[in-house]
Amino acid sequence: MPVTPADLPHLARRFLGHLRARPLGPAEQLAAGRMLREPELSLFWGMARQDQRHSFDVAMAVVAAAPSDHELARAGLLHDVGKRHTTPGAIARSVATLIEMARLPLPPRYAAYRRHGPIGAAELEAAGAESIVVDFARHHPGPAPPGVDQGRWKILLDADRA
Repeated sequence: MPVTPADLPHLARRFLGHLRARPLGPAEQLAAGRMLREPELSLFWGMARQDQRHSFDVAMAVVAAAPSDHELARAGLLHDVGKRHTTPGAIARSVATLIEMARLPLPPRYAAYRRHGPIGAAELEAAGAESIVVDFARHHPGPAPPGVDQGRWKILLDADRA
């Protein structure tokens, strides 16, 4: 989904969160590990600490909104696993987003970052993740794909934008 000027406040919060991200503590690591299945562990733990922090926070927001929906919590925890294949830090990620907003061609390094959703979705699908987990990785922050419950999708989007 293309980035628009309306996304700038959210992106500014994400930039600051990326800069301030602290590693998951022992209790958080245990909680994350309990949510994951064996093939997904390396996907999650292979992410940068900033992406682990963001994804864990999304999962906890999902748990607060839908405590018994374990699939949704897993979707929050795993939605950014495709970012493992990119190395840009906060500044480079911001540059990639601004280049995309200007509708200019992205250099390959930035293009991979902007395509982290489909990249991660393919890996999650190969790992046997549930369809909502795969769909959220692939389609966030866009609208729900056909057949996905709109209420569940809204919980995920709200948690990702918090």
